[in-house]
Amino acid sequence: MSRRKEQRSYGIYTYEDGNTVRRLETAPDYHEERIKRKEERRISEQKRRRRRAARRNRERALKMNAGYVAFLSVCVMAVALTSAAYVDLQSDLIIRQRSIEKLQGEISALKLENDAAYKRITVSIDLKEVKKQARKLGMKYPTDKQIIYYSIDNADYMTQYKE
Repeated sequence: MSRRKEQRSYGIYTYEDGNTVRRLETAPDYHEERIKRKEERRISEQKRRRRRAARRNRERALKMNAGYVAFLSVCVMAVALTSAAYVDLQSDLIIRQRSIEKLQGEISALKLENDAAYKRITVSIDLKEVKKQARKLGMKYPTDKQIIYYSIDNADYMTQYKE
């Protein structure tokens, strides 16, 4: 039993850190820090220069001299004239489209009127009376010698125009 106590006490008080050698901490290198600070200062100085240059450019861009104002006013006038011409052309186009629509309406109305008149004429004509008047005037039916028949091939065609 006494042996166990020794082992326990030995195990309690002994500390083992492993089987590797500890690395020693090196002293800080002030030269690297100085270089790092110089680089940071250089970068911040570059940023400041760029900001100043951008500010100067903005100020220069905001200044308008007489030539620039004249150029801009000429550009605005050109755009205004072009826009006015465009609007004028658009209104002419609309007026012409409306007049075309009006003329097309008149044409369709005249066609309807013409068709109605044609139907009235065809209905009002008595073919028996026409035949009777033709006989009085000496007209006769055509003979077989007066009639000419012709045939049309499938490849050919004939166009008939209305007058």
